[in-house]
Amino acid sequence: MTSLAENTTDYNALREAVALMNSPSITAKLANVVGTPVEALLGKLSPSMREKVTGTVTTALHKAADAAMWTMDDKPGSSASAVMHKIGAAASGAIGGFFGFSTVLVEIPVSITIMMRAVADIARAEGFSLADFETRAECVQIFGMDSGEAESPGQHYFAMKEVLRQVVSLTASGLAANAASRGLNGFSSQEAASVLVKLIEAVAARFGVVITEKVAAQLVPVLGAVTGATINTLFTNHYQDLAKVYFTIKRLEQKYGEGVIGEAMAGMNTKPS
Repeated sequence: MTSLAENTTDYNALREAVALMNSPSITAKLANVVGTPVEALLGKLSPSMREKVTGTVTTALHKAADAAMWTMDDKPGSSASAVMHKIGAAASGAIGGFFGFSTVLVEIPVSITIMMRAVADIARAEGFSLADFETRAECVQIFGMDSGEAESPGQHYFAMKEVLRQVVSLTASGLAANAASRGLNGFSSQEAASVLVKLIEAVAARFGVVITEKVAAQLVPVLGAVTGATINTLFTNHYQDLAKVYFTIKRLEQKYGEGVIGEAMAGMNTKPS
């Protein structure tokens, strides 16, 4: 088999993933777009408003995990339609930003479903089947890869892989003996549903933070609909990038081995930009 260094296409794909991994967090990007520190934006939301946003995010993730992927053709390797997802996200964001908080709560599930479809589209383009429970679970996991903190989202990549492993193991221990050894695709449909519920709860705790920041930014006076459209496009692009990081690295790890890819990534991270 051709080595990674000899395969220009795969090597460049990994280099692109590493570059995306080291990009700013969604919080940093959001502050740059609106020109205001996120902490100041959050002060515009009351505790009850924040609580409503968190509840909406959790419910939306549950629904999006099914709606986004079961309505897509399962054609691994097909080209991703990144632009179309961004157009849809921009349209929903413009409506939410124009009409205020009550409409934003209605817009959140739509935006999350669009973002989930965009992430699933990337997974499919990298050759993964949307019919596999593992792929669906990992698409959900993408939304927990950026906690909204200032550090690079790349630092969350391996951490979130560990979160997924722990959720699977803990859930499996309560379902059947030795279930964890079967892997995600070894679960029955009922067991898979239990794993997905726990995974969504873990991801929602992190993703809810950045969606709350998003809502606060959309409610900035004067900016209105333009901000909603711009922010939704920003979010969709950001999570598409994280999906590209995750599924590109996973594909290459399966092809060349984790050790080879890990060593190559370390070398790329130490080279000057």
